[in-house]
Amino acid sequence: MKVTQRILLLILMGCLPLQGCGNSSETKSMEYSTQDSTSLLKAVSERNVERVAQLLKSQPDLEVKDHKGRTPLMLATYNNDNTIAEMLMASGADVNAQDNMLNSPHLYAGASGNLAILKMTLSHGARFDIYNRYGGTALIPAAEKRHLEVVKLLTELPKYPIDHINNLGWTALMEAIVLGSTGETQIAIVDVLIKAGADVNIPDNDGVTPLQHAKKRGMHTIAQLLIAANAHE
Repeated sequence: MKVTQRILLLILMGCLPLQGCGNSSETKSMEYSTQDSTSLLKAVSERNVERVAQLLKSQPDLEVKDHKGRTPLMLATYNNDNTIAEMLMASGADVNAQDNMLNSPHLYAGASGNLAILKMTLSHGARFDIYNRYGGTALIPAAEKRHLEVVKLLTELPKYPIDHINNLGWTALMEAIVLGSTGETQIAIVDVLIKAGADVNIPDNDGVTPLQHAKKRGMHTIAQLLIAANAHE
């Protein structure tokens, strides 16, 4: 073998380990990132604020998901952990990311009545065209479950889809009447919806109107509110 060829061969052999080291370093960096993201899910589920704060410094993947499709922010929302939820959103977590049940932090906060997290999601890009497993907005279950303050907040938002119809054929007003209780809070919710401009005459999939449902359920005060708003049977 000529001297020149031997020198070239030695140079190539010397470069290979260096290339290997470079790839190893990148792989290790990726492993650390993956480990931090997985650790973040664990820390959030354990409500470990200090550990979450520590992990966020390493800029982990905030959209990593567990076996149920839940991101760290989704877990924090399920836990009603306002502190960790705020930390995650401040770090850029997606408030619209949906899990396997099609819940998102925004949707679930509204449905569960967590006003604090709901307000935070609104400040961090919550979208109103992403729907739950019933094809509904955050307002619809909130109206049913007597979350009056949530209903007030959402109906005051510009261009909020108050009359959105879910897969069951119900608007927020309809669900408040069909599935809601008959107490004072429910009356107040219906009143808020009507004053916010909800259409009182949108029927369900069977053609039954809100007024007809209210009368059938013996919701006399709600029926009067609907009639005053020009509802028909």
